[in-house]
Amino acid sequence: MKKLVVIPTYNEIENIAPMIRKVMSLEGAFDLLVVDDGSPDGTARAVQELQSAYPERLHLIERRGKLGLGTAYIAAFRWALERDYEAVFEMDCDFSHNPDDLLRLAAALSSGSDVVVGSRYSKGVNVVNWPMSRLLMSYFASKYVRTITRMPVSDATAGFVGYRREVLERMNLDRVHMIGYGFQIEMKYTAWRLGFRIEELSIVFVDRTAGTSKMSSGIFGEAFWGVLKLPFRKF
Repeated sequence: MKKLVVIPTYNEIENIAPMIRKVMSLEGAFDLLVVDDGSPDGTARAVQELQSAYPERLHLIERRGKLGLGTAYIAAFRWALERDYEAVFEMDCDFSHNPDDLLRLAAALSSGSDVVVGSRYSKGVNVVNWPMSRLLMSYFASKYVRTITRMPVSDATAGFVGYRREVLERMNLDRVHMIGYGFQIEMKYTAWRLGFRIEELSIVFVDRTAGTSKMSSGIFGEAFWGVLKLPFRKF
């Protein structure tokens, strides 16, 4: 299975080089695509400096300005489909997602799942070092999504996700509208409505120790109102 890990970045200079080296060291030959939104701290330059060490496996898309998480992933999905990748994985740059868990997600796709979610809430609450306010917001956001959409996913907002190629090919990526963290909900819901099998694997999520969070009230609001529209969409 030809596998691609996609990491969107904005001002991740503290994390990008260690993350690249870690992903490149994993068994199973994961390629890595970084989509950088014009980070003024030199994140893209750090990627370029490491490309000589991994010329066939490390790739970079540079964009001008902050265009949103969702549009970064859509650009990456199109890039992957053009290059015959069979599995595409989403992951954050800040090590809140353990890169070693990519092996488990890849195994799930190889075993028949269409979408695999690294889930914080499928077996209790597995989140370390988050403020209680953010933990409660995240946990009840997934409860809210499940109540509105009836989608059987415990961690609807999870950003550690793997997709088989067939899922991305079936989706109309032009119709994925949310660009913040609501994008994660919309992608899972679309896959589920199209009849694909979604599997959740329990992970431990650890809050970042370097860099700054990109969460904002605007992102939360987009997701809240966007979810209300999802059950009325035709597929």
